[in-house]
Amino acid sequence: METARRRALGRGLEELFGAEVLDFDTLEEKIVEETPKEEIRQIRLDELRSNPYQPRKVFDETALSELASSIKEHGVFQPIIVKNSIKGYEIVAGERRAKASKLAGRETIPAIIRNFNDQEMMEIALLENLQREDLNPIEEAMAYQKLMESRGLSHEQLAERIGKSRSYVTNMVGLMNLPDSVKDLVIARKISATHARTLSKIKDPSKVEEIADRIINEGLTTAAIEELTQDKSFEKRNKMERRETEENKTYKYVQELLCDRLGTKVRIRGTKIEINFQDLNDFNRIIEALNISE
Repeated sequence: METARRRALGRGLEELFGAEVLDFDTLEEKIVEETPKEEIRQIRLDELRSNPYQPRKVFDETALSELASSIKEHGVFQPIIVKNSIKGYEIVAGERRAKASKLAGRETIPAIIRNFNDQEMMEIALLENLQREDLNPIEEAMAYQKLMESRGLSHEQLAERIGKSRSYVTNMVGLMNLPDSVKDLVIARKISATHARTLSKIKDPSKVEEIADRIINEGLTTAAIEELTQDKSFEKRNKMERRETEENKTYKYVQELLCDRLGTKVRIRGTKIEINFQDLNDFNRIIEALNISE
């Protein structure tokens, strides 16, 4: 029975990653639904270690404290997912719950044990963070790059499967071209993602660092950076050529701005604006980003 269940879960994972849109919640729901209650174990928190493929390096302390308060009062409703390790267990999904449980003073946490391989662990961790967490731009860029490498996807294919625009994915992955010193400034929120995307198009690392300093010290806007880098001394990275209609060119700036602001595919056609969303949660996220209230 257990062997058959594991095979079913394995198929579920392959179905997930072979699906049109990658979705972490579908995977976690499958695992929880197909796990009998008697197989959900209480595991000691000191036996857990982070998923080595966890893209998130910085956790919001305020959000963790709020989750810890909830856990103190109500407990952990959703079990974490772990796999056996040489010593203890590795967290496959649910690291925030584990960290918050420690803050709440708990010694154990409900967990489901599954024997995923390394590639599956990496992909699950990436999807959970992309779809559930507020990753900083560099973490998000790394997650996209790893997903493309592990699944052999192009920018356009990944964009389709995570419900984003191709230009959004391309611009985010472009952040990996930034010098490490500038990446650190982005992680520290000293430079915005919009500034970072503009900087990532400049080829010379020393010029990128120079302008990054000016952004911090002089408050340069992205428009000012664009104007500054029109100088021939600023060599730009090659752009992908795209065929565009005259109509698209007219609204190109606004369309790309909306894509970046909303984090999803936006198209302006004629007198219509089309905004893509994956599900109700994504819809609510977009409504919030547009600052629309009931």
